[in-house]
Amino acid sequence: WQIRADGAGLAGRTAAGEQAWPGWEDSAVPPERLGDYLRGLEALMAEEGVSGLAYGHFGDGCVHVRIDFPLENDGALMRRFVERAAALAAEHGGSLSGEHGDGRARSELLPTMYSPAAIRAMEAFKALFDPKDLMNPGVVVRPARLDADLRRPQALPLLASRGFAFAHDGGDVTKAVHRCVGVGKCRADLRDQGGFMCPSFIATRDEKDSTRGRARALQEMLNGGIVTLGWRSPEVHEALDLCLSCKACATDCPTGIDMAMYKSETLHQAYKGRLRPLSHYTLGRLPDWLRLVAPLAPLVNLAGRIPALRKAMMTMMGADTRRSLPQLPAAPFRWDRAIRRRPSGPSHLGGGAPPKVLLWVDSFSDALDPGIPRDALTVLAAAGCDVEVGGPGACCGLTLISTGQLTAAKAKLRKTLDLLIPHVREGRTVIGLEPSCTATLRSDLLELLPEDPRAAELARAVKTVAEFLTSIDWTPPKAAERLLVQPHCHHYTVMGYGPDRTLLEQMGCDVETSAGCCGLAGNFGVEKGHYEVSEKIARDGILAKAAQDPDRAILADGFSCRTQVRDLAGLESRHLVQVLAEAIRSAAS
Repeated sequence: WQIRADGAGLAGRTAAGEQAWPGWEDSAVPPERLGDYLRGLEALMAEEGVSGLAYGHFGDGCVHVRIDFPLENDGALMRRFVERAAALAAEHGGSLSGEHGDGRARSELLPTMYSPAAIRAMEAFKALFDPKDLMNPGVVVRPARLDADLRRPQALPLLASRGFAFAHDGGDVTKAVHRCVGVGKCRADLRDQGGFMCPSFIATRDEKDSTRGRARALQEMLNGGIVTLGWRSPEVHEALDLCLSCKACATDCPTGIDMAMYKSETLHQAYKGRLRPLSHYTLGRLPDWLRLVAPLAPLVNLAGRIPALRKAMMTMMGADTRRSLPQLPAAPFRWDRAIRRRPSGPSHLGGGAPPKVLLWVDSFSDALDPGIPRDALTVLAAAGCDVEVGGPGACCGLTLISTGQLTAAKAKLRKTLDLLIPHVREGRTVIGLEPSCTATLRSDLLELLPEDPRAAELARAVKTVAEFLTSIDWTPPKAAERLLVQPHCHHYTVMGYGPDRTLLEQMGCDVETSAGCCGLAGNFGVEKGHYEVSEKIARDGILAKAAQDPDRAILADGFSCRTQVRDLAGLESRHLVQVLAEAIRSAAS
């Protein structure tokens, strides 16, 4: 059923990945003639050198298909094809339109189905009620040419150098943004089905804040007709402003559109050689700032507790003053020299060699929540692993990517490859703790450094804790907890939450899932101008779920997710490794 529901979006690309267009998308024939008609249609596409994926209500004989017409040319091939296809449908006793109506797209073809007398009768009937032809002129009777107003794709020379490779679209940004064919699934609230798209539209109900609305703005920018200032067009930046870069559309949209990538590319292109918004220099470079202020943690924490100083600091950061400053720990994880390398624990693998892993401690876990990597070490040791801890400085560049600072992000990622690849070549699995950082090494790394073969090597080696633990012969400890789980959006989109759910079920946990974004989304909810939307997303999502059953403990692997529920509701939440480590300690006591 999912294929049927997403058919229009899936058919927007051919099997070869080319853009496919409407034009002959609603023909219908008697069901008993459908097989012959489909064979004829396939033969016609082959003769004309075009391709399309047919789907539809086959039980009713209705066929939907979008075809890769070369509309960038004069459109002659499309006209010839639909004229021949109309004759084919009529030959099989069918109709040009099974359910969508004829309109301007097919009215010119009606003589293929109806006799001249029938056409004259339609004209006379319309003349009785609309003698001045004011209502829908050029439709059904006295029709306009079907190719009179074709909107042909074109691209302006804006792309001398791209930040991302756009590998799935042959390096063509225009092709990428034209993945959107207007299906509008992004306007539906998919949370009751486990979907995450599109949090900003669910909050505002404004078309420009939907994935489709943003895609349309980008399409117009690249076409250059209505939106004329290229990457710096205010219309584009207004449409992208409330995009949380959650990446849910990359999974939930049937066309596979990745608005987070398009937003990052837009910011990259728009601010080349220009001053950026203040938040790009502060929140966009947060890992660097965290390393700098770590020795001053007591002073920073004190300032954060003094309202006037906190407000001044937030203003200097370009952040909303209603947000709180995170409390820095007394010492980041990286300062603990005693845990640079850990011996393996007792093997649970039947006496075989212990699995070799590298615990990659991201910037957020290191500087803001060092208890999480410590608990991860406890869990990996209990699973019988030979554990090394990743060297300092291995940053994924996530905050740089989300603010479009792609040149700096690439430099960070190259350094990370230098640091992590030697461990991978020793046969170690790289374990990530922060979902957004893990997802960056699994997906964005490949798009940003496609020419470096080490990128694919590292991406294959990176796993979440749950992916790794469910892949080895290890039985987790029992912990009959009632949990409300908030999967991180990037976790849902890039890695998938299935292994985590499996692991929790093996532990005996009663799991309720809150689908949809938490609303903070890294720097998004902290930036000035986003607070209201960020708060509404949370209150309609995770906070509403928590209020329905306040006895459930909240599990949230994402630092943003944990921060959001603490800031807005005073609720504490835990990472998966904290739940596991507590169960391990409980079983040992």
